[in-house]
Amino acid sequence: MKQKATNQQVGHALAVGTIIVWGLTFVSSSVILRVLSPVELLILRMLIGIIALTAIRPKRLKLKKRSHEFYFMGAGFFAVTLYFLLENTALTYTSTSNCAVIVSTAPFFIAIFAKLFLKEEKLTSVFFVGFAVAIAGIGMVSFAGRKLELNPFGDLLILLTAVSWAIATMFMRKIEKHGYPVILVTRKLFIYGVLFALPTLLFMPRKGEWADLLRPGIIFNVLFLGVIASAVCYITWMMAMKRVGVVRSGTYIYLIPIVTMLGAVVFINEPIHWLQVGGALLTMAGLFISQWRKKQPKKATEHIEETTLHGG
Repeated sequence: MKQKATNQQVGHALAVGTIIVWGLTFVSSSVILRVLSPVELLILRMLIGIIALTAIRPKRLKLKKRSHEFYFMGAGFFAVTLYFLLENTALTYTSTSNCAVIVSTAPFFIAIFAKLFLKEEKLTSVFFVGFAVAIAGIGMVSFAGRKLELNPFGDLLILLTAVSWAIATMFMRKIEKHGYPVILVTRKLFIYGVLFALPTLLFMPRKGEWADLLRPGIIFNVLFLGVIASAVCYITWMMAMKRVGVVRSGTYIYLIPIVTMLGAVVFINEPIHWLQVGGALLTMAGLFISQWRKKQPKKATEHIEETTLHGG
């Protein structure tokens, strides 16, 4: 009994630590985007992640069927290339706080697409009430952005980021059913993400102020994103879920926007409007309401909660 309690305490600590890291990724990305373009940051972050994951588990992933390659390609494109291109670009137009709040709506789109394409998620009236509440919260956040003279175009981009993650989830759900190791799957998605991103260098704006990467602050943020957030945290999150369960660990998801807001104030002196705080709370309430139900199939619950955070 004592050992079980200890394991749960460790699990909760791992979950909190992972959430703090993922919440701060928006802040780190905004810092690096001062010297690199969105696509350059994407490629650099993924390459570091690939190296770190290879060091952790150098084993090669063997596909059980050739047709599964299509799922990896789809997930790599939507979960890595398009997701991070949209997110990184959005960070150049709007605040880190806005990005964290709006991208946290991904579970709504995941549920909708799961219902349409996988027939796994039952959408109830409570879900739509929660969705309406969250949209009202997003409206408050976006309106606050205008008051702070930020470009609402970035809010639209980050909303598309949530949609991109939801589409990627459909591919990842197919992958999950075949029991591939998570670390090897993650590395393969990163590889496809880089491959799909390379051609965009031909037409997307580039900064390429690579000399600035030697600055201690920039180096720290690059390693933080590539090694800690993209590689290590996948492992710590899996360990947390194993110890405290998918449902309990998943509740920590709602702390991400709060961590991001606090991090933005402390580390980059980003101004926070009271409407952003209110909108964030309203959006989180909508997310909570939408997932409130008496009984939920274990697989559906696991699917939504696991995939919500992997885009951090």
